[in-house]
Amino acid sequence: MAEHSNGGRTAIVIGGGLAGMLAVTALTGQVEAITVVERDRYPQDRAFRKGVPQARHLHILLSGGQRALEELLPGTVAALVEAGARSLYLPRDILTRTPTGWQRRFDERRHRTLSITRPVLDAVVRERALRSAAGSPTRVEVLEATEVIGLTGDAGRVSGVRVRSREAGPGEPAERVLPAALVVDASGRASRAPQWYAALGRTSPHEETVDAGLAYATRMYRPKDPDTAPDVGVNVPGWPECPRGAAFIPVEDGNWLLTLSGVRGHHPPTDEAEFTAFSATIGDPYIHELLARAEPLSPVHGFRDTRNRRRHFERPGALPEGFLVLGDAACTFNPVYGQGMSVAALGALAVRDALAGGGGLRPGATAEAQRAVARAVEPAWLAAVGADRPYAGGQDAEAGLGERLSTWYLDRLFARAGVDRVVGDAFRDVFCLTAPPTRLFAPRILLRTLLLPRRPGLPAPPTVVEGT
Repeated sequence: MAEHSNGGRTAIVIGGGLAGMLAVTALTGQVEAITVVERDRYPQDRAFRKGVPQARHLHILLSGGQRALEELLPGTVAALVEAGARSLYLPRDILTRTPTGWQRRFDERRHRTLSITRPVLDAVVRERALRSAAGSPTRVEVLEATEVIGLTGDAGRVSGVRVRSREAGPGEPAERVLPAALVVDASGRASRAPQWYAALGRTSPHEETVDAGLAYATRMYRPKDPDTAPDVGVNVPGWPECPRGAAFIPVEDGNWLLTLSGVRGHHPPTDEAEFTAFSATIGDPYIHELLARAEPLSPVHGFRDTRNRRRHFERPGALPEGFLVLGDAACTFNPVYGQGMSVAALGALAVRDALAGGGGLRPGATAEAQRAVARAVEPAWLAAVGADRPYAGGQDAEAGLGERLSTWYLDRLFARAGVDRVVGDAFRDVFCLTAPPTRLFAPRILLRTLLLPRRPGLPAPPTVVEGT
């Protein structure tokens, strides 16, 4: 493994959230020491913290993300279930309303989705990541209440970071430099990598954005009578003729999260009475009717930064030596699709495998690892952008003939997947990030999608689970 002057065999991870802890796991055994720089102080218990603005909203871990997490930290999925995560098998345990009706419930166990609140997820992963590192030769230090204010080095190589304590006392230095052979940006949507690049004299990487203008709002509920609570989650996504949607999903401790969403001109309110009224205006009244049997446990929390944004650090010349970008800092998705945490796990696994397979931090290793991250991101990016493109305005809405044909085909495939086991299997394999998008264009799937007639869904939420 290469060493850098003053940085030795050390790494710095910017951000101590989910992506940061997965980065620690990916680097454990690759370097002698890792320093995690986290702006917040972690709560004493599994509570919400200010530095995770999406924490109060619905979070799911797809089966592809679970597989990656298990490879990185064996036993973590079981620990999440023990902590209260709800297991929902698709499509058996989530009722989904499409523009043509309700999807059938096939009794399949191929794809388990975990539904859990973000504080519990973060705490379990953090505890297990730090415990795993403590049993390895790699030393890990976490600097809480500390923020990175810039990179050190030059346009060709990053050699560390400049940090500032957010709680510096009298006589303590306001700023200091931490040298490292590798700096990993896992600071999330708020990453300041473009500004740091400018300070080094580098041009920011090419950036793509597709913004559907969607906003969502979430409130926690508890069924008034647990014996009459729904036995499955409910998803009513918006569609062009009705651009408002909702998801009502169980989480730990017998609680449920209701997330309402809408695109431009249809944003859900955060006023509590208006929030309830909005739930009656989505594409089906079923969720609104369920609320009559539940009591609210929290205020309504809104969120509006839902654009898909991808910075192409993987392109030739876009990455200086000694710098790597993971998670939302590299690619953010519309959170309504529930892909972000799974992609973070897949990206961290890609980094671990790339560095381990190439012998550590040799010259060019970070660029190779960044390309591996980009490959892990690609399927989720294509799915999210394809779904949001019809709602995007301005340049975001521009699409060539090939993309328009692909959107038409995927729309037809999604409708078919709700009533056809074979097509549904392929769709769920790709959506859950266990198969590449090419699976949707396999001859058998293509023929069933194009040649079989479009069939309507069911007129009411199905109570019967159909065998496979």
